[in-house]
Amino acid sequence: MGQSQLKLFMKEYNEQLQNELKNYISTLNAPEILKSAMDYSLQAGGKRIRPILLFATLQAFHQDPKKGLETALALEMIHTYSLIHDDLPSMDDDDLRRGKPTNHKVFGEGYAILAGDALLTYAFQIIAQTPHYEDHLKVKLIEWLAKGAGPEGMVGGQVADIEGETKNLTLEELQNVHKNKTGKLLAYGILAGAMIAEATAQQLEILQQFASHLGIAFQIKDDILDVEGDEAKIGKKVGSDSAKDKSTYPSLLSLDGAKEKLQYHIQEATKALNKTGLETDLLQEMVTLIATRES
Repeated sequence: MGQSQLKLFMKEYNEQLQNELKNYISTLNAPEILKSAMDYSLQAGGKRIRPILLFATLQAFHQDPKKGLETALALEMIHTYSLIHDDLPSMDDDDLRRGKPTNHKVFGEGYAILAGDALLTYAFQIIAQTPHYEDHLKVKLIEWLAKGAGPEGMVGGQVADIEGETKNLTLEELQNVHKNKTGKLLAYGILAGAMIAEATAQQLEILQQFASHLGIAFQIKDDILDVEGDEAKIGKKVGSDSAKDKSTYPSLLSLDGAKEKLQYHIQEATKALNKTGLETDLLQEMVTLIATRES
């Protein structure tokens, strides 16, 4: 499957995801200002890599990608909540996100915090209420999502990232930060797709290896883009990590060393993918996209 086919796949499912996100927010019985703040960040764009990985995984199992729609919506809501909170003055204090003013710049800090809170909790409600999954699958999807997003995953990784700002991290420490902060939620898209497709234990184990390497590769590429990315394409300021003297892959390994490490994890992800016995053309194109993206 060529890159043009991946683009068509992403276009189709991004459009559906975008429409469904808007629908799910509009039907909420909630204050309009809250709904507006939630919708603002959800509609800000982006490649939707996490839900697309979920859809592509279902495709690899010859399953209808739409079977993962509710879980994809929940995943994107949790990712978006994390971005809203990351941008707050008490965290990264960013003014731009995807080329637009950050949520707190438009709605104020209070509403931005509440919009993030609302997206986080609504995500679990969506999975719990869907009529399309058996109860045992709902429980497993919610459990894994909570682990990926909570204290053992993204939130814990964010804490470690804040603590790391006051010291020089080793490469192993940095990798552990990003394994939790970024990797586990990205991996969830792949593993959730596999669970919905009723993957075997062996397939899940191999896909976990694939997802782990892909998550690290994603963060390394982020660090590289912060050094040499195009601000117009990224949609936010470059050089923010070095300005804060944060430990990054380029700062620990040099820019060339970070690029070598990126290629290592891309190769390992591809090796794992080749062991699945699935139709992985789309997922392989996603690997290439993550390695070569400019934003």
